[in-house]
Amino acid sequence: MTNVRVRFAPSPTGPLHIGGVRTALFNYLFAKKHGGTFVLRIEDTDQSRYVEGAEHYIIEALNWCGIPYDEGPSSLVGERSRSHHDNSEKLGSEGNRKPEKGGFGPYRQSERKQLYRQYADELVKNGHAYYAFDTPETLDFHRKDHEAKGKTFIYNWHNRLKLTNSLSLSKEEVQAKLAAGEAYVIRFKSPQDRQLVLHDVVRGEIIIDTNILDDKILFKSDGMPTYHLANIVDDHLMEITHVIRGEEWLPSLALHNLLYEAFKWQKPIFAHLPLILKPTGKGKLSKRDGEKGGFPIFPLSWEDSAGYREAGYFSEAVVNFLALLGWNPGTEQELFSLEELVEAFSLERVNKSGARFDPEKTKWYNHQWLQRKSDEELASLFTKVLEGQEIPPPIAIGVRNDNYVERVVSLIKERADFVQDFWGLGDYFFAAPTTYNEKAAKKQWKEDTPTIIKQVGEVLNTIGDFSSAHIEKQVKEWIAAQELSFGKVMPPLRLVIVGDMKGPHLFDIMALLGKKECLSRIDTALKTLG
Repeated sequence: MTNVRVRFAPSPTGPLHIGGVRTALFNYLFAKKHGGTFVLRIEDTDQSRYVEGAEHYIIEALNWCGIPYDEGPSSLVGERSRSHHDNSEKLGSEGNRKPEKGGFGPYRQSERKQLYRQYADELVKNGHAYYAFDTPETLDFHRKDHEAKGKTFIYNWHNRLKLTNSLSLSKEEVQAKLAAGEAYVIRFKSPQDRQLVLHDVVRGEIIIDTNILDDKILFKSDGMPTYHLANIVDDHLMEITHVIRGEEWLPSLALHNLLYEAFKWQKPIFAHLPLILKPTGKGKLSKRDGEKGGFPIFPLSWEDSAGYREAGYFSEAVVNFLALLGWNPGTEQELFSLEELVEAFSLERVNKSGARFDPEKTKWYNHQWLQRKSDEELASLFTKVLEGQEIPPPIAIGVRNDNYVERVVSLIKERADFVQDFWGLGDYFFAAPTTYNEKAAKKQWKEDTPTIIKQVGEVLNTIGDFSSAHIEKQVKEWIAAQELSFGKVMPPLRLVIVGDMKGPHLFDIMALLGKKECLSRIDTALKTLG
């Protein structure tokens, strides 16, 4: 396979849903697997739905995921300068504009609008499209009339000659309407009595009866193309070889094939990806599902909606779980780096059926990627969390030691799914307990416990080598010599040091805190708990 070119073509109508991120990811993986080119094209022909900042969001999301485009629109300093009703599509001053990446631009459809008219006219000229002058009121009348008769109104060969268009009118009537500036759209003329045999890498062979197709609008009365025309023209001019998109576009496959046929252009290879389903497995995953279930559905935050980045997910984890939503590597392997995904990916192993989204599984992936991170990197991330905490001395001094936070992280990371979990798992490393878990204290603090803990403190005070192994050896030898059970000593000792019954190996905690801090905590507990 040579000269593979794929494109991700979102509309800047809001934040990028993770379903869109997965589509971009699969395009990226396929391109890189075959040494090809990943193109970003912004499909912004619908000016009424354009949302300020959405394009920047899309680019930032791709970059955060580690799947940047090879060709695409320039990055802008600041936002695009235009209103929803301004068809001049100005992008601000040239001084705010960086060069586009690639030689097939512009990569925003709003900057290509002059291209589309000529192709729409070509279809009309060749008899594959026609002018339609029907008013919205006329079309609404026909729809309601059909509904009243228990039928569905379809604008095609059944009734196009009964409507107001260049097929039902004389050439002179058409010219008169055009000359008068009467509003019109350009519709595709769907063929009659044909069986289309379509091919999709994921779906296999698809057969469509053209008699059920409606005559889709290709060019709107506002002078802008519809998605269908702009999409086909751009894919052809940008030499796209493979169209990998969501299954919501599957109903458009017949029209798009017919358009390629009408233009006598080489068709790309199509692959339609399965939906990402709700956690229940029923219906497409939506923003409301995320709000209801308390999990992100956007890669980055948008307005009041949290993103995976801000929720503490690693980009590697997001890419990993998205890749396995609808694609099966054919092995038991679940953890993949981006490089491993590129190596393993194939469209043939993409599933036809929808993929159920599992919020708990996404946390599992983040846990796995957290464990893969070095203690040094995690400590650096945790330090930013610590900056927002009030840490009293003397432990605050320890934070500034070369590798104190790193050593803390090494002890607690196994129990964490996110870096922000570290504070809840190990706050006692940075602040001595001032209160104690009430339930644990009631259970562990018996009448003889103060005497035992005081004696343990005396043992600790005699230890020179305050390493975990040596502390453990000395304390256990003392317990044995006193003929005490471990249950009499170790749980209350943990309560004294930690303030709760949580945490890793107690002697590892004590070694890291140091002798002075441990003795201080024993003294505080004896005064507080009695």
